[in-house]
Amino acid sequence: MLLLDDITFRYRKDFDAVVGVTAEIGPGLYLLLGENGAGKTTLLHLMCGLLFPCSGSVTLDGTDIDCRRPSSLSRIFFMSDDFECPFPTINSLAAHHGAFYPTFNHEMLYANLADFGLTGKEKLRSLSLGMRRKSYMAYALALGVDILLLDEPANGMDIDSKKVLRRIIARCVGEDQTLVVSTHNIHDLGTMFDHLLLMKSGRLRVAMPMWKITGRVAFVSSSQPVDGAIYQEPDAGRFKAIVANEDGIETDIDLPLLYSAAMAPVGDLFIDFITKRDE
Repeated sequence: MLLLDDITFRYRKDFDAVVGVTAEIGPGLYLLLGENGAGKTTLLHLMCGLLFPCSGSVTLDGTDIDCRRPSSLSRIFFMSDDFECPFPTINSLAAHHGAFYPTFNHEMLYANLADFGLTGKEKLRSLSLGMRRKSYMAYALALGVDILLLDEPANGMDIDSKKVLRRIIARCVGEDQTLVVSTHNIHDLGTMFDHLLLMKSGRLRVAMPMWKITGRVAFVSSSQPVDGAIYQEPDAGRFKAIVANEDGIETDIDLPLLYSAAMAPVGDLFIDFITKRDE
């Protein structure tokens, strides 16, 4: 369990990048959303100990991640959007870096690479952005760490490669592991997530399972404006809307629509509605 306890981080005196974030991050697949500059990448750095909070704490099963103990760092891995491999090939990265992760699975790495049409022997400098990203994701998902943090994992990948990535994630991430994915491309990994984390202006405004969201609101489509909608917008001649789920019938969650609602002028009211305490 990764526990974020009222953490705040500022890059300079008058700018708080992350403000008062509190959350329990347990096993599951988490989608981290937020507008540009919302603090998503900063939060990921704080979660893995690459940045230290100015106040509050981040603990992994009771151990402060700031202590950077090998026993903690070997259980968590962060793959940034701008990751640059210091080794010429993924195989050489695995040989030198993988030794620090007791759960690293070489067979899983080779299976992941094969799914992407790679061998691990390719010179990374000669690969395109998308091919390098495939190599990095094949490696990161083979580490088998308890907590894996990915920033824009599908960046540069084509449509078929994103399908392969979804399949590899489903195969590699077990029920007792935690995967947190930060992305602006919500459709890249489909509906595989079971938790939502939503940042807005440096604050974590939503941290809840998807089933609880769909238990409180329903996502509907109509040829006419929807009466009583919490939020709605026109889409290809129809209206997509979010309404209170008064019947208790869960609908498929529309993440792009939910995101638009959260960022709209009525966003704070919408967020307050879906995060209200159970009565």
